[in-house]
Amino acid sequence: MWNDTQVREEATRLLAAASPTAHTPREKDPAMSGYLKIEGLSKAYNPAKPVFADVNFEIARGEFVCIIGHSGCGKTTILNVLAGLDTATSGNVFMDGREVAGPSLERGVVFQSHALMPWLTVRQNIAFAVKSRWPEWPRPKVNVHVEKSVALVGLSQAIDKKPSELSGGMKQRVGIARAFAIQPKMLLLDEPFGALDALTRGTIQDELMTIVRQTQQTVFMITHDVDEAILLSDRILLMTNGQELPATSGGNAGEAAMGPRYVPGGMAEVVVNPLPRSRTRADLHHLPGYYDLRNHIVDFLVSRAKAH
Repeated sequence: MWNDTQVREEATRLLAAASPTAHTPREKDPAMSGYLKIEGLSKAYNPAKPVFADVNFEIARGEFVCIIGHSGCGKTTILNVLAGLDTATSGNVFMDGREVAGPSLERGVVFQSHALMPWLTVRQNIAFAVKSRWPEWPRPKVNVHVEKSVALVGLSQAIDKKPSELSGGMKQRVGIARAFAIQPKMLLLDEPFGALDALTRGTIQDELMTIVRQTQQTVFMITHDVDEAILLSDRILLMTNGQELPATSGGNAGEAAMGPRYVPGGMAEVVVNPLPRSRTRADLHHLPGYYDLRNHIVDFLVSRAKAH
């Protein structure tokens, strides 16, 4: 008889072996850079004041990338464009050589709210996604796959419970299990732990790290938590907010005074995480370079991101 830990480890191994996203880690395969490409992305609700403009970045296959910035800079808009749930005013998004032009099961999304159907059990919520991904699968095969996915996040004992019977952390685990169950090429996470208490948040971070490292899943994640970004990501994207610059007077004879000028938000900096990928929450603050990295990001948020 296996214990819960053995069941989860075996489920992780089996899902990793079956998943089309299981591949060589990024650092061992430089040719895989540019798996996701964002080119000249802009979004404007008011044409005179774009939220952000000319955003360009790439994500390698198997890479974990976090994006940080103050509220209103456009992080969630970018994630929604990557998910195909929103459209950019200009620019393009390509994944695996094809343009992203709408929602797809190739991209799994986990939001801050769990978005579970309250009238369905954990098993039924995940089975709904699995059957959407593989409509030809017979019920026994769907059920086996669902049970493996639930075991990944340690919820086998709650598989036949409804969301109302689960804690907030358990609901988020179901959301993560559902996203992994469809074996997406890319996982998009919109502050999935933002509403959780610190202890639960830390536990699910550990589980997410374990699964991502086993499956070599490509991940794009929004977070406001600097330590979370440092713990999880290979690179951290720093975004600025749009801002109105004050009017300036002409400094020299013949120079005309300039009126107020609006500068849209955008990608200010891409920070490579130099810490070993085997890092854990327990040892993070003991690692050489941790405080330099953290201070750099905090300094950006305090003095250069221009929060409104």
